[in-house]
Amino acid sequence: MMRLNDSQKKFLIVHMFVTIACILLTVSGYELIPLIWTPASNQSSAASATGVTPTAPPTPSPTATPYVPVDPKAVLGIDNGPPSLYPGIGWTRLSYRTCGTNLSGGRLDRLIQRYHSQGARILLLLCQKPGLQLLDITRINDAAHSGADAIACGNEEMKHNTYNTYVDPASFARFFDLCESTIHAVNSAMPVLLGSLDPHVYPNDDQLLLGQVQYLNAMQTAMNTSVHPGGHWSWRSQILGLIDSWHNGFPNQDVNNLGALFTFWAQQFGVNLASGALGQHLWVVEGTGCVTGCGLYSNYQVSVAHILTLIIDVQTAMRYQIPFFYFSGEDFIQQGLFWPMGVLTINGHVKGLRQDLTVGARALNLTCSTGQVQVTLQEQLLAKLYSGCTLPGNYASTLVN
Repeated sequence: MMRLNDSQKKFLIVHMFVTIACILLTVSGYELIPLIWTPASNQSSAASATGVTPTAPPTPSPTATPYVPVDPKAVLGIDNGPPSLYPGIGWTRLSYRTCGTNLSGGRLDRLIQRYHSQGARILLLLCQKPGLQLLDITRINDAAHSGADAIACGNEEMKHNTYNTYVDPASFARFFDLCESTIHAVNSAMPVLLGSLDPHVYPNDDQLLLGQVQYLNAMQTAMNTSVHPGGHWSWRSQILGLIDSWHNGFPNQDVNNLGALFTFWAQQFGVNLASGALGQHLWVVEGTGCVTGCGLYSNYQVSVAHILTLIIDVQTAMRYQIPFFYFSGEDFIQQGLFWPMGVLTINGHVKGLRQDLTVGARALNLTCSTGQVQVTLQEQLLAKLYSGCTLPGNYASTLVN
């Protein structure tokens, strides 16, 4: 074995100390220097170099479409359909996936962007989900960032039905408070509707209507005691959604349930109906006729009531400057029952003014700012009424006979 002299021993000892010091510095360096996030394209190389998979920062929240102020009397729309199917109609009502659709996330955002590019504005209906999912902030936040122009927080929350939409007043107060505050955090000027009132007939359902007022009063109490103790929240400072489903205009033009409902709610809000002030507190999110359980017994009666309802509803809403959405864009089937309530067929085809007759069998000559316009189609009639055209004096007899 080779023996080391004193100089060689000293050299080895110094070399060992230097080596150990380098190793310690290297290890301490990895502990003291924080990991820096690397873009996704470079993450694999960063992971192999450090042995640790880096974590990406949170994705920034999407920015909603810049808000354009809403003039209530200009909010005249239709339910659920691309603007290309409804030329001349400026608003569309869409339903979030909590209402049974597939609209949420990127799919919803892209659809609203596409509709905006076609000149339409959007009322988004965000249905409540009773039970444990009621306060799901993920869904509420998704709807708030969708780019819609107005959002209804809730739908038929007072109604006991097969779709399980009912929510007690105190629970709905918590839902609405969360929904409204989330939306206004995105856009403080966004119109937020306080759910929607399920349809009733006035004065037959007078007690049921007073029951809706009692529900709102109970919700107000909960808002000021449990949600925001000592608060001064009032439902009369909100915008209520209203649903009306009756054969207005049939069997005569004096039948106008929508007008009677406007009178009732104007009294509840303490405003003069003729002044147009109710439009600041009430939006008709669904105005339509009826098919069953309302005294209509034949295809003829349904067809006549349907077109007269469309006319009377639009005239009434526009007279009092109240936002109005006609329901529905297309005929549909629900629970096995055919509902011919659309201005288009179930396949999206045009419908004549009298849907029990061939297209063109009935025509109306409207007076518009551009002159006389003859209409033979339902969608065309709705769009022309929205634009301010007036009907001939004999329109009812033309449609009824």
